[in-house]
Amino acid sequence: MTASPFDLSGKVAIITGGNGGIGLGMARGLARAGANIVVVGRNEAKSKTAAAEIEQLGVKALPLTVDVSDKAAVTALVDATLSAFGRLDILINNAGINIRNPADTLDLNDWHKVIDTNLTSAFLCAQAAYPTMKKAGGGKIINVGSMMSIFGAGFLPAYAASKGGIVQFTKAIASSWAQDNIQANAVLPGWIDTELTQKGRAQIPTLHDAVLARTPAKRWGNPDDLAGTAVFLSSSASDFLTGISIPVDGGYSAQG
Repeated sequence: MTASPFDLSGKVAIITGGNGGIGLGMARGLARAGANIVVVGRNEAKSKTAAAEIEQLGVKALPLTVDVSDKAAVTALVDATLSAFGRLDILINNAGINIRNPADTLDLNDWHKVIDTNLTSAFLCAQAAYPTMKKAGGGKIINVGSMMSIFGAGFLPAYAASKGGIVQFTKAIASSWAQDNIQANAVLPGWIDTELTQKGRAQIPTLHDAVLARTPAKRWGNPDDLAGTAVFLSSSASDFLTGISIPVDGGYSAQG
């Protein structure tokens, strides 16, 4: 019997920001498809809890505490993955933070913090994963953008800049590494019910109703809504797909 093109059995995936929210939703999806998961996060206890949950799905999970904006730490992350599993097939760059302030009052340190966490980390992780993927004959890179990769928001200048950069960075490495059978694509989540967006709703009381009014699906997404797209982009089913950005947003970006 021919294996399903969505089968990830035996594959190994690093997921930054994988201990909660969208990252954990993607991790659960990949685990159900058979992939072993390296859960990367800043909160050690949270990562261990996420890894234990993932292992209940019948795969192996390794929790690691890593500063993904630090080159040496990212190199050590890839080395630890290879030491534990002997391979690296999938990289999901999902680590992200948000600091809400308009450009006229945004502190420079906060700007750098958001850019380094959301964008520079994707560069460092992709760069560190590349030699292993090239040597293995291929790999999959998924960069997590946002609706702010498409739209502007006056209170999110650093976040929007970082997520716009994710799309262009994805296109760059997709073009450069296609010859190595490495596919790189971006996922643009819409308004997903996570710890990050819950804070946003607390800060902006009108946000909840505004999102529902514009979203044709008439609901907020949940982290598991990202699972199917993550599995597709991680699997052989997407071998001729590279450099694109897929909104997963309940139709939000389809509205004029």
